[in-house]
Amino acid sequence: MLVRPALLPLWPPRVKDLFGREGPLVLEVGFGDGRFTAELAKAHPEWLILGAEVSAASVLRAYRRLKREGIGNVRLYHGQGPFALRNLVPPGSLRRVIVNFPDPWPKKRHQAKRLLREDFFRKLSTRLVEGGDLLLTTDHEEYFRFALEEAKRSGLYRVEVKEPPEAHLRTKYALKWKEAGRTFFHAVFTKVAEDPTPWPPIRRYEVAHALLRGELPKELTLAKAPVAIPGGVAVFLEVARGEEGFYVLTHVEEEDLTQDLLLEVRRSAHGLYAGVSRFGSPLITEGVKEAVRALVRELGGVGLEVVQDHT
Repeated sequence: MLVRPALLPLWPPRVKDLFGREGPLVLEVGFGDGRFTAELAKAHPEWLILGAEVSAASVLRAYRRLKREGIGNVRLYHGQGPFALRNLVPPGSLRRVIVNFPDPWPKKRHQAKRLLREDFFRKLSTRLVEGGDLLLTTDHEEYFRFALEEAKRSGLYRVEVKEPPEAHLRTKYALKWKEAGRTFFHAVFTKVAEDPTPWPPIRRYEVAHALLRGELPKELTLAKAPVAIPGGVAVFLEVARGEEGFYVLTHVEEEDLTQDLLLEVRRSAHGLYAGVSRFGSPLITEGVKEAVRALVRELGGVGLEVVQDHT
């Protein structure tokens, strides 16, 4: 029921491999505690629902709900919706996207973080089937108008403003806002054309490490200054000493993907190993490789010599 992208041999996976059968594929972005997801899955048992949610606590609550209710046509991903769309959904396979009460990012300087921007609508068109759609429900009128204009600007959708379906008003936030007397807004964005620009899955790698010659330093101090990586940033958050070497807690932000992972500097049979720890099964992306390169450069600054470089 939980999707672990790092353990999938193929990106994007085939729908049958992910769900065990074929069927209409639906993506819900931001499923919260899963009450709407569960209701949707029971109302449409023929649908195959992939949910994406950034809150770990919400993923756990939704997982327990689905398991308790015996629902088998849902798969949950802990992470950003655009990442799931890009890497877990085959092109031209998605029947519907549901976005209920997305974060409106109301401050003007934060509007680039909004999900429903023109660029997203363009990329979404490469994953939707012909006539596929996105359903938006929100209580934030300014964001609603913003999303309408962004979709129209793409020229790829027919946009219809409608009354919200009753089921969409039974989510956690809808019930809260309904009690507060707020107004709700709903729109259907139906694909009528497709953006010609390809949107392939993120490239991932098998390894990200180097072997170095020299003595393990007694101390390892790494600056917490951000390291620029392609499309994002990496930061060394903390260094801890172990029996065999050092563990470096590292934060990596890339397009639609954020990871906290462990890097290691330790003794090995072939010299000093500097690279990604297996703990947590991180995704080895270009950003992670760049973080390892930055670590190796730091080690070169204290006198260690690279003898094998797999970064």
